[in-house]
Amino acid sequence: MSENAAPVVPPDSPTLVDDHLVEAVVDLVEAGHRGHVLNLVADLRPADLAALLQHLPADLARVVFRWLPEEVTSRALPELESAERVDLLDGLSTPELVALIDPLASDDQADVLADVDVTQAEDVLVQLEDAVDIEALLSYGEDTAGGLMATEVVAVPLTATVAEATEAVRSNADAVDPVFAVYAVDEENKLAGVIPLKRLLLSPADTPVHEVCEGDAVSVEPDLDQEEVARIMERYDLVALPVVSAGGRLLGRITIDDVMNVIREEAEEDLQRAVGITGEEELSSSIFAVSRGRLVWLLLGLCGAYVSGLVIVGFEEALTIAPVLALFIPIVMAMAGNAGIQSSAIAVQGLASGDLWRSDLARRIGKELGVALLNGVVLAVALAGIVVLSGFGDDTARLALTAAIALMIVIVLSTLVGATVPLALNRIGIDPALAMGPFITVSNDILGLTVFFLVATLLYL
Repeated sequence: MSENAAPVVPPDSPTLVDDHLVEAVVDLVEAGHRGHVLNLVADLRPADLAALLQHLPADLARVVFRWLPEEVTSRALPELESAERVDLLDGLSTPELVALIDPLASDDQADVLADVDVTQAEDVLVQLEDAVDIEALLSYGEDTAGGLMATEVVAVPLTATVAEATEAVRSNADAVDPVFAVYAVDEENKLAGVIPLKRLLLSPADTPVHEVCEGDAVSVEPDLDQEEVARIMERYDLVALPVVSAGGRLLGRITIDDVMNVIREEAEEDLQRAVGITGEEELSSSIFAVSRGRLVWLLLGLCGAYVSGLVIVGFEEALTIAPVLALFIPIVMAMAGNAGIQSSAIAVQGLASGDLWRSDLARRIGKELGVALLNGVVLAVALAGIVVLSGFGDDTARLALTAAIALMIVIVLSTLVGATVPLALNRIGIDPALAMGPFITVSNDILGLTVFFLVATLLYL
């Protein structure tokens, strides 16, 4: 199969790598059949080869990695997770690392080099063809536009013609892959415009570049956060985004494949934080690392549950007088937590997508209040109906009224807490995703129980 030929994927399988292939490779490696392994993985694309290496036992993955030709493993390196890459590169000599890293694009070179031992990385860097560019990329934060960009671009002066720009694309085809556009720069290398590839191909050869380029090109500076980069590319439907210095000089570009990785990583991070997990969890992560990332929020949940218990103990006299009130404790806690999570999820989603602006806050909170009142009324009536149908003797009507009013107040307050806490955290520079999950659940449990028992004390006892 040629390098550019599309692999044939079975209709019921999303990838060429599955458990059967992993098991086959494990058996062959353990038996020492290098040739069979090479034949088995020969047609895998870099991403599929990376997936295979990540699902093999660590010791066997290192064996396969060293068996494969350098040009094959080199293309797979950028597709690997950082932890697996560190493990596979460990023990390689400086010449071996140079041979693996040098063929890669500048952004991938910087990513791989960041996973190499610092001392050895310095020895590798000086031997790379684009050492100056790579060193500049390594100076940018990992989660910034500079950390995402590649320095390889097709750039031509404004004084060039379409024919010269086309020749520039042809001569840079190997280094800049894929080519989405040509960037026009002035005599100081400042970005002056962008020429989409389609427009370039359809324009007469002798047309000056300044007549066909788009002068209002969207660009970003290298210190911009990667989440904002993703929002910009999504908002303007861009497949490539130029990166410029504060003075407007063209530094490089960010392509859509890099942004897709950012979107996936940010979504995973927000989901983990929403359920009380801090830090990255990967297949190769140690038990202690995973435990450390989860234990903080579990301890917070334990403390919150204890405080909830103290609230119940504080109203022990009320429970002694009316034990039936204990029936509503799980109801109040569940409804408070669910209402808070619903509203916080919408707030976090709006903040993450950039759709929720400061000017929208009053309208957003007003809308949440309206939703809370409507849901509170419906749920209160439903709970009152259940109490009446269940029958609690002479106190049924009063108990139903107490439960309904308490539940309605709890729903309203929990919804408002869920909607406002993410906004407050975002305002002070804390990831609003932390507001979801354990944080909202614990706080609303305490709030819900306190409100319920206060209302019950006033109206029922």
